[in-house]
Amino acid sequence: MSTIEDESASLDGYFSDAPLDPKPSYPPLLSTFERCIILTNLPKVPSSKHEKLSKVVLKIVTRIGNLASYEEDEGAESSTGFCMPLNEEKDSTVGCAFVEYESAADAKKALEVLQDYRFDKNHLLKVTLYQRALDLASVAEDEFTMPEPEPYKERPNTMAWLEDSCQRDQFAVRHGNETGVYWCDGKGDAVVDYDGEREKKAGINWCDYYIQWSPKGSYFATLVPSKGVILWGGKNFEKLARFPAPGVDFVVFSPQENYIMTNNNNRNDPNAIKVFSIQSGKLLRAFPLYPKDFFDDSVSEQDRANIPPPPFQWSHDDKYLARMGKDLISIFETPTMKLLDKRSLACDGIHEFQFSPKANIIAYWAPEHKNQPAHVDLIELPSRKSLRQKNLFNVTKCSMVWQEDGEYLGVKVTRHTKSKKTLYNNLELFRVNEPGIPVEMLDIKDAVMAFAWEPTGSRFAIIHAENPTSTKVNVSFYDMFRVSSEAEKKKIKKSSDKQIIAEVNKVETLEGKQCNCIFWSPAGRTIILASLGDSASGTLEFYDVENKTLTVKEHYRANQVLWDPSGRTVATTVSQPIGGGHFKFAMDNGYILWTFQGKQLSQASFETFYQFQWRPREKLFSKEEVAEVAKNIKKYEKQFNAFDEAKKRRLRLEETKEKRKSRATFRATLARLKEWRARQKQERMALLGGYDSEDEDNFVIKEVVMETVLSSKEELITGA
Repeated sequence: MSTIEDESASLDGYFSDAPLDPKPSYPPLLSTFERCIILTNLPKVPSSKHEKLSKVVLKIVTRIGNLASYEEDEGAESSTGFCMPLNEEKDSTVGCAFVEYESAADAKKALEVLQDYRFDKNHLLKVTLYQRALDLASVAEDEFTMPEPEPYKERPNTMAWLEDSCQRDQFAVRHGNETGVYWCDGKGDAVVDYDGEREKKAGINWCDYYIQWSPKGSYFATLVPSKGVILWGGKNFEKLARFPAPGVDFVVFSPQENYIMTNNNNRNDPNAIKVFSIQSGKLLRAFPLYPKDFFDDSVSEQDRANIPPPPFQWSHDDKYLARMGKDLISIFETPTMKLLDKRSLACDGIHEFQFSPKANIIAYWAPEHKNQPAHVDLIELPSRKSLRQKNLFNVTKCSMVWQEDGEYLGVKVTRHTKSKKTLYNNLELFRVNEPGIPVEMLDIKDAVMAFAWEPTGSRFAIIHAENPTSTKVNVSFYDMFRVSSEAEKKKIKKSSDKQIIAEVNKVETLEGKQCNCIFWSPAGRTIILASLGDSASGTLEFYDVENKTLTVKEHYRANQVLWDPSGRTVATTVSQPIGGGHFKFAMDNGYILWTFQGKQLSQASFETFYQFQWRPREKLFSKEEVAEVAKNIKKYEKQFNAFDEAKKRRLRLEETKEKRKSRATFRATLARLKEWRARQKQERMALLGGYDSEDEDNFVIKEVVMETVLSSKEELITGA
């Protein structure tokens, strides 16, 4: 006892007089599991491979965000928010894992990104929020009731416009606060189909910004920056879907109309670009405006602002969506929007790429890079097999142009001399469908300002001049095939007897033209040589390549030439961007419709005119079927003429409808008055003492002949 007292006395003065009331600081207690997810459908492996599988799964889940971590007691290792349980009886994993992130946002992102993620060829991951799993576990089996299916609602027929009995095309225009869709038969004035009347009655604008047709004409998209994109379709342009995309600046449809991509052009928005499924309306993935590490550290902020973002491009069958990055192309598979084979396509120094319009082939070019010459490559997907590579030297710039059917690829190469003071051009022409993809080089001494393929054939046209700033230029036409010289000498007319050789052949050159753009008709054969722009003359030359006929017209200050899908009608427009510009040319704003032969059909002028777009439609006939129709055109000519006559008769009857109605009313009134007078005949005779004023026997008829000299002339005739 004394020992305790002595010890207490020795410690006197070291204790505080304050009462002992400890208040430890604990971390906030989480009352929910919103940061947790459950991964299922993982491979079941023996315990010996548990650590290896854990590392692979951890590598995947940590790409989404940081996992939660907890400090243990001193001397023990800290634990992370990852657990993959083992089945001790079977000595293997159970095929699932529990993951806890630092934030609930990362958990939700993991649900979107990792859902249906292909872990390997036999396993697709399934993701469930932990809280959702708890809710499902608390539901007893006897409580489940089959939900009532929603009543079937038939969707509008988005192809109804193709059933038009007159085979007319449609176009849409944006001017002022108005948006309208019009019918065009290629013979007269356009007729309104729908101009937003339903929305006007509701007091809202049908469209606040730009418009966009889908590639096959099934959908009509109107952009409302405050809300997003609205899709319309069907005979009465009913609302089909809405995609939330605040600040949307433009949209791009996939070629098969399965997906739609929106872009708000906001450099600071990590979700500037969004990809939606049209059928489900689901957001599949969002991207920033620029890919990661796109800029070098040496590029200043001012220079970055002048570099446009690399655009996304769709493959022809909607299977792939690709975008160029730094020395690579990122190719995403649909509908998962995951990288193809989990890696990008390496392309050192890439400057531009394009998908083939008819095959899963990517064409890209890269300048001289790391002691390698400039080159153009054709890559097949999904195998990534290199189909063809063409090395180029002393290259300043390249421009690639695919033919519409994907049969040819033209590359306009701008080269320089060793001193880099002189530039010159040549064309590299790829025959994509031939074995080995042969390439022909066409030297052009002049500067080439424009290059365009005939959509349905093997011909192409170029604008060239000795000086790029020349006002007078030449337009040359080439063909990828030529007729053998023997056939030309014998003047063989039957195509079956001609020998066709795969060799670039110059067809002709038109000299001294005033044009800066060329536009082939979708039907081929006809081409428009146009002089477009504010400072240009607005000259339009309609040239028939086969008949060698030329028609010259003019649309002052025109800045666009737009062919309809059939090639029957072409529109030239003077438009201005929404939000400003071209106000000093307000008197010229509008459009003119022409036939493919250069005859003006109609003209419309607007104070503010923003946009003109033809409604696209899919080509249903193959080349062989089109050739068969052209061969038997006389057979169908009578049908078309009879249809045109019947149409003219209907129009004539419609125009004279009111006149014929008035004439019928007059005749009915006259007949009624005659009948009424006939009923009063007896009364009239009684009043006149039996005299019938309508009886001809009561009249005496006298015939009197009177001759009147109108003029006379006297002429003296003398004998010879």
